Amino acid sequence: MSDAITTVADISIEPVTDKRGRAAFVDLGRAFSARLENWVPQIRSEQLELIDPDKNPFFGHGRVQLFIAHRRGQPVGRISAHIDELALAMPADQGFGPGTGFFGYFDAEDAGVATALLASAEAWLAGEGMTRVLGPISLSIWEEPGLLVRGQDHPPMIMMGHHPAHYAGWIEAAGYARAKTLYTYDLDITRPFAPLIQRIVQSGHKNARITIRRVDKSRWDDEVAIILAILNDAWSDNWGFVPFTPEEVAYAGKKLRPIIHEELNMIAEVDGRPVAFMLTFPDVNDALARIRGKLFPFGWITMLRWLRHPKGAGMRVPLMGVLKELHNSRLASQLAFMMIEEIRQHAKGKFQSTRGELGWVLEDNQGMLAIADTIQSSINREYAIYERALA
Repeated sequence: MSDAITTVADISIEPVTDKRGRAAFVDLGRAFSARLENWVPQIRSEQLELIDPDKNPFFGHGRVQLFIAHRRGQPVGRISAHIDELALAMPADQGFGPGTGFFGYFDAEDAGVATALLASAEAWLAGEGMTRVLGPISLSIWEEPGLLVRGQDHPPMIMMGHHPAHYAGWIEAAGYARAKTLYTYDLDITRPFAPLIQRIVQSGHKNARITIRRVDKSRWDDEVAIILAILNDAWSDNWGFVPFTPEEVAYAGKKLRPIIHEELNMIAEVDGRPVAFMLTFPDVNDALARIRGKLFPFGWITMLRWLRHPKGAGMRVPLMGVLKELHNSRLASQLAFMMIEEIRQHAKGKFQSTRGELGWVLEDNQGMLAIADTIQSSINREYAIYERALA
């Protein structure tokens, strides 16, 4: 890994090598984001944690180099180049595989800066033996994948990126083509589902083999293990899948626990065996917007109250899964509709929520696309992941 400064015309690209550099990298991203309409300020310490090798377990199987672009001494852009050893081990026909590296955390002042940043990331990846680059993915596919190309007219929900529309043109001008499209779906949760879905749900409740139960926070570690076991099986054939490591499971469980409300998270069992799950997160961006991303001096009070009862917050379903053995079966769809309806009722009732969001959903995930269409949700955001071969 080189620490050399790369200079293109009047632009210098400098690698980040220490804690101070990581802080500058995060602050530069925050400055770019603050220019955007509908941006929601995030908590700075959490953004720092994601790129800290000592805190984010992604670094246990990932190699990362961050870069900052300067022009005449002023920071004008940033990018990450990274390699995920677990992604390298996946079959190539699932999107990643041998020779695939990534870029992420992409921000640029103009097209010239964008081109220079992408070239620096590509050069680093090529030097590490990569033959192909995908991005933006920051840093893991499970964190913030894709570039927002449609949906800038409203704020993002929890754990979803927000980017200006012109970035797409700069990336494409650098020789990148779209590899995959991800969607999020907006749902009016005050509206009852169609009679057909209601009959499917009622039929499921009459089936003694089926149990839809809440996640039990009193045995949180066990519940997380159940959910991740189903997830790693259910998603294992999906494009871009990378399995969670035990360290990532523990990390995610600790980070997510404060926003977990039992009424909004379900596990489906058949004959007493967990076979499906659905997670729903109240949109913490609702609270972050009120405190402008600052916990101190008094923002933590607002945040604590919100975490206890996120009244009126939007609800995001970031993950759901059904064991592969049930894929493409009527039972799988029935379990999904039962969990969605159970969560919808609690979100509308106890939390007085009016809207939900499903996603992200892969453009070719026919099962999820069919469910989203059947419950009359509509696409509200589109994200693109781009690719380019490295010479």
